[in-house]
Amino acid sequence: MKVLVTGADGFIGSHLTEELVKKGYEVKAFALYNSFNTWGWLDSLPKEIMKNVEVFTGDVRDPNGVRTAMKGVEKVFHLAALIAIPFSYHSPDSYVDTNIKGTLNVLQAARDLDVKKIMVTSTSEVYGTAQYVPIDEKHPYQGQSPYSATKIGADRLAESFYRSFNLPVAIVRPFNTFGPRQSARAVIPTIISQLLAGNEEIKLGSLTPTRDFNYVKDTAAGFIAIAESDKTVGQEINIATQKEISIGDLAKEIISQINPNARIVCDEQRLRPEKSEVNRLLGSNKKIKELTDWRPRYTFAQGISETIEWMKQNLNAYKTDIYNV
Repeated sequence: MKVLVTGADGFIGSHLTEELVKKGYEVKAFALYNSFNTWGWLDSLPKEIMKNVEVFTGDVRDPNGVRTAMKGVEKVFHLAALIAIPFSYHSPDSYVDTNIKGTLNVLQAARDLDVKKIMVTSTSEVYGTAQYVPIDEKHPYQGQSPYSATKIGADRLAESFYRSFNLPVAIVRPFNTFGPRQSARAVIPTIISQLLAGNEEIKLGSLTPTRDFNYVKDTAAGFIAIAESDKTVGQEINIATQKEISIGDLAKEIISQINPNARIVCDEQRLRPEKSEVNRLLGSNKKIKELTDWRPRYTFAQGISETIEWMKQNLNAYKTDIYNV
């Protein structure tokens, strides 16, 4: 089966591309065009993987490019998005263009080209701070940042195409994903990179929020399981471990593994506005377990260990002396 992965050059997208190739799929990888001819994290994949990947460079904001990329594919994994919350505070227009208009371009092309199934990537941020736990797919939506608002908009567009045009859409909603290749704008790599650089003071924002962390290989497996199940069309499905940890406890655990002498300091520029901070995320994975054969295969400790080892070999990819927005 031939599939397209938008955002294949990114963190989760590159892992998903790799896993799809290993499972025998014919993969077309949609990467953001640039004049340097770089393909993001795809450039780091083994040659034996990349020889089985067709790379298409373009921009999801461009409907013609999206339509061209989607010709001849049976399923689409739509991951391309702007995801950094702090950047969405001062550049919300770009999030509307990429996350909403980009998703619309994928949906329109899928409808015209009779694509068999489209996996639209959502985020646990659409729920905002938990009103109850574990957060299931019926939890209310809360646009606590421009980023989350655009993802809510994209999800609802996807729902409308399913309901209006019977488009075979599944909305995939990963909770916080971590692992090799993640940028330092996320909390786990920012802690690890500061520690590996020898910093004695680890700069973080609020320590009290809790998160439900998926190791990236489990997230990729969740996408594939949802794509392969006949029961997931028209559904919104969490990928979650149904376990939570506070940012403070997370930092202490990583510090204990790398440099027990390091201490945490609050960096005010890393704090979200009070009403924008998502204070608790703990997802329900009941639905994905009912509709697919997916189960988490990695413990949190295993995922952290693999991430630390990878970052030791790739620390030059991180600017540890600045705040990555």
